[in-house]
Amino acid sequence: MASIYAIKPAFQNLLRPLCQWLAERGVTANQVTIAALLLSLITGGGLAFFYTQPCVFLLIPVVLFVRMALNAIDGMLAREHDMKSELGAILNELCDVIADVALYLPFALLAGVWAWLVVLVVIIAIVTEMTGVIAIQIGASRRYDGPMGKSDRAFVFGAVALVLGLGVNAGQWLNGLFVVMLVLTVWTVFNRARHALAEIGQ
Repeated sequence: MASIYAIKPAFQNLLRPLCQWLAERGVTANQVTIAALLLSLITGGGLAFFYTQPCVFLLIPVVLFVRMALNAIDGMLAREHDMKSELGAILNELCDVIADVALYLPFALLAGVWAWLVVLVVIIAIVTEMTGVIAIQIGASRRYDGPMGKSDRAFVFGAVALVLGLGVNAGQWLNGLFVVMLVLTVWTVFNRARHALAEIGQ
């Protein structure tokens, strides 16, 4: 199933000069990973405190884009500059999930939004990433299948935040969108499991 994740190689090519510059100055992949997490935690905390101010949501698309860039850079530093480590692998998976929770849960505070629905979307999103990692345990590759992977979630939440930041009120339209997201996220769990099993011939 198609996913925004498919454009990652082209995005990495654009960031390669910056990655090289950072490597030459001793910046490590793990430092970039932690920086992305801290950025997400600070932004999520700010959103939770100031969610009644629509303009604060305009930060989310910018932060999500920067986080995506940092995630791409930490991967390139690890692979292309000999910075792979067991700690890095753990940080990469954990920080992504924690950052998602920090950035997306505050949407549950919006007036007119079904809080339980946002929480459920976030929980199932965690399950999708867990499914992708479990694939490695059964001998398959780390699965990034869509249709609602990490990059796709970031795109949807970023677009929603932009609309809210421009003054559109949250309401039933947003609940409907979150229902669609939930369905696509559940579908993603099954896709990742199915493709992992197919990869090892099961």
